[in-house]
Amino acid sequence: MTKRLTVGIDIRDLKIAKTGARTYLEQILIEFRKNTYDCEIKYLDSPFKVYSGPNKFLKIIEHLRFFVWKQIVLPVKAYYNNCDILFCTDYFVPYLHLGFKPIPMFYDSFFYEYPEQCNPYWLKMFHTIGIGAARRCPYIITLSEYSKSRLVHFTGIDSEKIIPIHLAPKINSQIEANPNFKPLFKLPTTKYLLHVGVLEKRKNLVRLIEALKLVRDTGHTEYSLVLVGLPSSKNELDGSIEILETIKRLNLQDFVLLHGYASEEELSFFYKNAFLYVFPSTNEGFGLPVLEAFHYQIPVIVSNNTCLKEVGAEATLSFNPFNTQEIADKIKAVIEQAELRDELIQKGSKRLKLFSWEKTTKELIKIFKEAVNKN
Repeated sequence: MTKRLTVGIDIRDLKIAKTGARTYLEQILIEFRKNTYDCEIKYLDSPFKVYSGPNKFLKIIEHLRFFVWKQIVLPVKAYYNNCDILFCTDYFVPYLHLGFKPIPMFYDSFFYEYPEQCNPYWLKMFHTIGIGAARRCPYIITLSEYSKSRLVHFTGIDSEKIIPIHLAPKINSQIEANPNFKPLFKLPTTKYLLHVGVLEKRKNLVRLIEALKLVRDTGHTEYSLVLVGLPSSKNELDGSIEILETIKRLNLQDFVLLHGYASEEELSFFYKNAFLYVFPSTNEGFGLPVLEAFHYQIPVIVSNNTCLKEVGAEATLSFNPFNTQEIADKIKAVIEQAELRDELIQKGSKRLKLFSWEKTTKELIKIFKEAVNKN
């Protein structure tokens, strides 16, 4: 009789992860609790809180605690839980393998592409321990073919070891069906463009704001912009100051809503009522809001130089993210061409059917089983 696969999942990241990384871990945990997928799941967590404040000394202490967790405590826990596979969704796996095979998740290659925007202590740990441990793993999971190609380029790791597995949107049908929700905020205009995500520099939101100005200057004054997301907790990544300065410079204070954090009810409201979703990032590992917008039947336009076209394919319209006029022109095309807008919505609904968390989890389990039998 074949031994049942035992998979350990490091869930410490739930204490600190935000946006897409948190969604990924939460959704696969939900999926595993719905279905055993012919394996036993062990949830491995640190008993300590994670410090995420600004104090530099405490940040260094937290880096040391993270090292102890990943390289000492976690592998011992995996060993005593008889894990065949140890899955870590935060880039790092133990260097020491105590009878299990570790598999890390690499969302992107931003640490290579934007080193100046990363904490230097974390970056050094990533290059020495993170990459060193990943090279010893049977497989590395990533989110897209684009991310895979970048990881191969920067790390030199065998491309056959890096497996892209797509995500799916996070949908709460109970919240969507709530007819009693009334927002406490006021929208700038009834018709608005939407962007959801942390206010990092790579999100290219300054150009999106400038594109809104160009659109409004051509007579489409009924359109505004809603930015849902918090400033980055990392000073090196944060673009919120430049965003505020741009809004003021262009005199758009009444036409750009910086909402900050949104509850699930608020986020559902923003998606339901948006006219267009615009994704102008200069770099993304996957771009989950593309699928979320498809779910809410919103037309989507995206950057043409990253993974976003891979995710959205022909269901999206694309633009050069470094050309503000081109961004504005694509926005105007959706505004002025009703048939184009309807076509994008229809294609988005069809494209969305290719993605589900059940499919993601099944593909993960397939890789886990292959890893156990790999020398």
